[in-house]
Amino acid sequence: MIKNNHRMELENFNLKVLIVDDEKANRKILKELLQEQAKIIFAKNGEQAIEFAKKHVPDLILLDVVMPDKSGFEVIEVIKNDPVTMATSVIFITGLANCNDEEKGFALGGCDYIYKPFNTNIVSARISTHLELIQQRKMLDSIAHVDALTGISNRRKLDKVLTDELAANKRDKKQLLVAMLDVDYFKQFNDHYGHGAGDIALKKIAALFREVLNRPRDFVARYGGEEFTVILPDCNEQGANLVLNNIVKALAAKEIAHEYSDAAKCLTMSVGAVLVNGEQSYNIQQVLETADRLLYQAKNNGRNQVVLECL
Repeated sequence: MIKNNHRMELENFNLKVLIVDDEKANRKILKELLQEQAKIIFAKNGEQAIEFAKKHVPDLILLDVVMPDKSGFEVIEVIKNDPVTMATSVIFITGLANCNDEEKGFALGGCDYIYKPFNTNIVSARISTHLELIQQRKMLDSIAHVDALTGISNRRKLDKVLTDELAANKRDKKQLLVAMLDVDYFKQFNDHYGHGAGDIALKKIAALFREVLNRPRDFVARYGGEEFTVILPDCNEQGANLVLNNIVKALAAKEIAHEYSDAAKCLTMSVGAVLVNGEQSYNIQQVLETADRLLYQAKNNGRNQVVLECL
């Protein structure tokens, strides 16, 4: 294995690097340099690079400029215009030292160039520097966008993610689920069991979301108090009902006692959800207000249930 004397310890975050090169030997060299620093994903051409970038949302892409189907410049244009992948750092790989190409690459959003044939020490140092910067950015992002009590995303992060996902949903003309979830009779829970017990319950509910939501882009945030918001991209009505009812059932299965609830003898949750049609344009306020209205409908219907509507 190639030794990397410049490697940083990047264990706080699960960094992902997408290596895009049509030459197997180049992919092998880069893998050996990076496999202890990040999870490595390979793509052999431009189309595959775009597909895997959307699927895995890597932190860094090492992108070959010259490929048989799409050039690296064509690939980065797609990536930087997609709300899901636009924040991903891109380093170009090229065998052509050309000032015009460099200028074009930086103008399109690339952050660096690596030249073939590889000087492993230089490549290692450059990539490690960028991974360190990515890690620092993630640390700052976590401070600004993570709810201190539950460890899941906060309202500030929700606004950004929902904006991006609404744009992606309209572009891809799919369906996007946005759900508001409220713990039933939580004031009574806090009043009788204490706020300490309430905090513990909210932490357990946050962990529950991590158990049920499995896809890379599935998202949950603490909206405020005992309210949460779930966003599920590319989700149809059947899938929405399945996931949301699984969340409700998973909370019931926790059997967190609540003797002061009129819904059940344990903590339960009411859900108002809207399935956004990508054929139409909607803003954050419209979507959240609709989901909130449906949440109150679920409460008025007796709570501990899901009310779903398609826009």
